[in-house]
Amino acid sequence: MDKKATHNSPRTWFLTSSLSPLCIRLIRLLLAHGDHVVACLPPVEIEDEERSAEFKELINECKSSRKDREGWKDRIRGIRCDGRAMGQCGAAVAEAVHVFGRIDILLCCKFEAVIGTVEELSATPATRNLIRDQLETIFFSQVNFIKAALPQLRAQHTGHIMILTSIGGHIGTPWMPMYTAATWALEGYCDSLAYEVAPFNIKVTIVQPNKEIQSLSNKVVFAPQLLCYDPEFSPAPSMRDILSNVLNANPDTAVEQSEEVIQDRYPRLPPAAYDKLVMETVHALTAIGGHENPPARHIVGFEGAVAVQEKLKTVTEELEDFVEASLAVDIFESELKAEARQGGAHIEAVAAAAGPGT
Repeated sequence: MDKKATHNSPRTWFLTSSLSPLCIRLIRLLLAHGDHVVACLPPVEIEDEERSAEFKELINECKSSRKDREGWKDRIRGIRCDGRAMGQCGAAVAEAVHVFGRIDILLCCKFEAVIGTVEELSATPATRNLIRDQLETIFFSQVNFIKAALPQLRAQHTGHIMILTSIGGHIGTPWMPMYTAATWALEGYCDSLAYEVAPFNIKVTIVQPNKEIQSLSNKVVFAPQLLCYDPEFSPAPSMRDILSNVLNANPDTAVEQSEEVIQDRYPRLPPAAYDKLVMETVHALTAIGGHENPPARHIVGFEGAVAVQEKLKTVTEELEDFVEASLAVDIFESELKAEARQGGAHIEAVAAAAGPGT
């Protein structure tokens, strides 16, 4: 049996996608700590000069003679890998183990945001393909990496699978129905996985920052807009408008509201802005990754925690309001049923125990 890496000793991280500003900053911290990093590089992204520029700059840092970068080039391994291809995922895991001997933390962090209402995404064959692409990116590609890594983690009898999603795993978001669906699918998959792999001493943690952190660090795809969902006719807050405004602040990434064309962009914020945006999440990942007793879920940031608390509060209130309707379908009498009828105390206790931080 391999010797387990402790939380503070050098560990081997396997990142399923490594070109986002968030992942670049995470890798830098990991290398500074003395960890080893396997950085998977999606081919389409590494071939995009703008998208890959910051990663290539980091690699040049690793190769430099700077005293504070000593040994970095020997502790990072970049691997071109398309997560949608199971064979490539298996090959990447095998290469990681060959180079560094083990995988301590598998970080599933591939992301992109498809923006469009349910009707907009159903309008044409091209927009319906966006539905499939969103599921491939967020769900199926990460499932492939998990399946590829599990035999190695079981053989080690230790490991930590971390899933970087967002609070979209708790809260539906207008104009992002497929993003929400794919996120919920991945989180539900990992909730079940956690029970299955616990006997092998493999931990699973879902990390949920605000949606904007992931959206502004990765590709954003806009489906053509239907006129009926224009803000003039539909005044509800729109993620289309929020993300468009950020992109339009930079002439190189500006988008036009189109009723015909699918548009995609990688947001480009100043480095200082990305530092402020993502570092809270980066520090959360480094603090939790490889922990001996990590949380099943970790919500990053005050705003996200409050939003999830409000959602759980609404669920609890609706359970209480309709508890009689819920219990009316039960065939058998039970003590729990009697307790629920006595003011919903049991429901409140369960909701409190399942709040943020669990």
